[in-house]
Amino acid sequence: MTAVNRTDLEARDADDPLAPLRERFELPEGIIYLDGNSLGAMPVDAAMRVRDVVRKEWAADLIKSWNVHDWFNLPRRCGDKIATIVGASPGEVVAADSTSVNLFKLLAAALTLRPGRRIILSETDNFPTDLYIAQGLNRLLGGEHELRLIEDGANVIDAIAEAGDDLACAMITHVNYRTGWMHDMAATTAAAHDAGALMLWDLAHSAGAVPVDLNGANADLAVGCGYKYLNGGPGAPAFLYVANRLQDDIRPPLSGWMGHEAPFLFDTDYRPAEGITRNLCGTPSVIAMSALDAALDVFMDADMTALRAKSLALTDLFIDLMAQECGGPDGDWGFTCVTPAADRRGSQVSFAHADGYPIMQALIDRGVIGDFRAPDLLRFGFTPLYTRYTDVWDGVAALKDIMQTGAWDAAQFHEKAAVT
Repeated sequence: MTAVNRTDLEARDADDPLAPLRERFELPEGIIYLDGNSLGAMPVDAAMRVRDVVRKEWAADLIKSWNVHDWFNLPRRCGDKIATIVGASPGEVVAADSTSVNLFKLLAAALTLRPGRRIILSETDNFPTDLYIAQGLNRLLGGEHELRLIEDGANVIDAIAEAGDDLACAMITHVNYRTGWMHDMAATTAAAHDAGALMLWDLAHSAGAVPVDLNGANADLAVGCGYKYLNGGPGAPAFLYVANRLQDDIRPPLSGWMGHEAPFLFDTDYRPAEGITRNLCGTPSVIAMSALDAALDVFMDADMTALRAKSLALTDLFIDLMAQECGGPDGDWGFTCVTPAADRRGSQVSFAHADGYPIMQALIDRGVIGDFRAPDLLRFGFTPLYTRYTDVWDGVAALKDIMQTGAWDAAQFHEKAAVT
């Protein structure tokens, strides 16, 4: 690459059409935040919305707010906003529960829709909660299914074909949480359909960061996270997607009252609501969902194509600067880039290093926040809504200094915290 300097990147920031969106987030002075793939920064409007919900809607209007402020339909309203981000139609997405709970609901529904088929296909390197949920569901069903794990995600289409008529559901995360590897959604979904199986996507590390076209890919089912790139706040409600063609066939395994056809008739027998609403379970967390609702409004003013272009520019820049300033992926300081090329990359870059944990702690101490994933990955998430090109330069400069001075090897940075 052609060498760049900070002045070059200041010019890129000045010309960035997405730059005004940064002003819609609360970002601490002196902090370079490269962990939006784990917890998104707080939108200004989300904080204001929570204040209004607490002080006016809850404190003043009390229980009237279920009708006056339409708390009741928050899950659908949030879902329709998310639908515009993930390529779904209105009424195909609903915000609810956590990603893990939604995965349980949709995986159980998928297995019911494919009786007699035994195999649930996933990846060894999938996010652990996905695998734990599948294992727990299988135990609940008497162990009659096989959770078959692929060692190399690049071979998922071949593994689907090999499972053939015995495949009930392929449960794949669109963007790998460790490496940033991104699957071809349309081709993988088509392979599952060719085998007669259902396709269940986890969008936790792609929704809001990369263009997703669930309808264009003819996807069946999907779940996703509200607190990463969607910026809904810690533990924000997650979401689930069910294609219109499948909605009336699903009998929710968690048949809670909010998924009932008429919850306020208080019938003793469950009758599922029409459409996506039947996938709700209990009462929504109004404060948390209101924060998510406000956070999603930022995306209503952002174009996903432009976000993707900036995401690739930021991640390319980071990889190039690591080569320029830190000796390259396999250079003097022992960093190895494990993130794929642009056409297969999400919005993160990960480097393996034998001393990854203390290096990341030292970097955080310098005000550059990424995260660490065992056993050896330094992970950096790039959020085009608020990450600047100069942030990338300053982040790499801090890392270079930590390595040159050996500051990372201080005893305090080797002490393991509960959350990494």
